[in-house]
This record gives sequence, structure tokens and C-alpha cells, in this order.
Amino acid sequence: MAATGEALTPQGYIQHHLTNLSVGEGFWTWHIDSLFFSVGLGVLFLWLFRSVGKKATTGVPGKLQCFVEMIVEFVDSSVKETFHGRNPVIAPLALTIFVWVFMMNFMDMVPVDWIPELAMAAGIPYMKVVPTTDLNITFSMAIGVFLLIIYYSIKVKGVSGFVKELTLQPFNHKAMIPVNLLLETVTLIAKPISLALRLFGNLYAGELIFILIALMYGANWALSTLGVTLQLGWLIFHILVITLQAFIFMMLTIVYLSMAHEDH
Repeated sequence: MAATGEALTPQGYIQHHLTNLSVGEGFWTWHIDSLFFSVGLGVLFLWLFRSVGKKATTGVPGKLQCFVEMIVEFVDSSVKETFHGRNPVIAPLALTIFVWVFMMNFMDMVPVDWIPELAMAAGIPYMKVVPTTDLNITFSMAIGVFLLIIYYSIKVKGVSGFVKELTLQPFNHKAMIPVNLLLETVTLIAKPISLALRLFGNLYAGELIFILIALMYGANWALSTLGVTLQLGWLIFHILVITLQAFIFMMLTIVYLSMAHEDH
């Protein structure tokens, strides 16, 4: 249903679910729903892990503490196996990326009509609940990683070392400096672009499939055995997708920062 109470066409239904609640125009457009859910989930992550950390005991841990410790140990082992430098920031950063991206991805598990319909009942015309289906969110995270790559590359290698890396690789000859600079610049810029587009593409496609299944069976999809099967089947598969995408984003970040710490 539209905010005006009129029935939506199939195309309108899809468009409505893929439209962000926005303010502003052009470059200064702000997607309020993406900001709300991404920041809210980030705060929830910090509060939850801080609470568990403060209440952690040396005795028999509770289920939540066990779960948090498993995640921390998993991320810590991934960092130790992949990152070859020494930097106390990398493990907390990897943990933040993995849990935060997973939580944003997990919003795709909420039935597609629930939150948008609640929003419309409150007079809010649009409400897109999966932040990682918004290019602004995925690119902002990727740009943050990109800036860290540049920062640590210069910090570890110095300005001259960073410039040499861009100009004397892969061909160590002065005549090949323009070619090297072009190749290395493209490689460097491709890192944040691939990070952002991979996460966005997978989650956007997943959300679109949920919307198409809901559209096929309409309000009565729950009464259809096939509808239930499709929803549950895609839900189970998509849990693997959202976990894998969070893991990939984390691992690529670790790899890129490890490369930034390598001083040749």
C-alpha cells in the first residue's frame, strides 16, 4: 500500500521498497533511514560488547558471553593469520567491521513489509531498513578503509617510500615510471571501489529477491506452501550470504592494511 492508501502496482511496490527516506537535493541528499539504522546498530554493537565485557567472569560464562568470546576469538585468529605487522588497532577494527556489517546485513532478515508498513502508519512514506543496500553506506565504509591504507602506507614507509611504491613497481626502471604510476594508482583506487560494490551488490540482490517473493504471493504468501518454502529457503541461504559478506569485507580490510605495513 502507498502512503496515500492507494494500492501499488507491482513496479510501484518494488520501487517503494527500494526508495530511501531522503532530505536535501543532489550531492547533499541525506538518506535518513540508512543513517538511522547504521548508526543505531553501531551503538547497539558497542553497548552490547561493552556490557558483556564489564560483566565477564572467570567462572562458567553465560550464553551471551560465550557467543561474544567466540566472535572475538574468531576475529583475533583471523587477524593473527593474515596481518603480518604490529598494530594494536587492526584487531579492534576488524571486530568492529565484521560485527557491524553483519548486523546491518542481518536487517535483511526482517520481513520486507513489516517496518515500511509501520513507518507508513506513522506517516513516514519510505523506510529502507538494510543500510548495506545503500551505496552511500558501503562507499563511506570503504573510503574509511582507503584512508587508513594511505595513512599507514605513509606512516610505515614514509612519503618517499610510498611514492617509490607507486612509481617503481611492478617494473623497477625509471623509464617505466608513468606506466607504474598508472597501474598502481588504478590498483589502489580499485580497492575501496571493489569493497563497496561487492557488499552493496550482494545485499541489494538479496533484498530484491525477498521483495519479489513477497510480491508474487502478496498479502497471502504465508498461506501458500510454495511461498513459505521460497521465503524460508532464501532466508536460510541468505544467512550464509550476509555472514560471508561481512567476513569478506573484514578479511580484505586486514589484507589491505597488512600490505600497507609491508616496507619493501
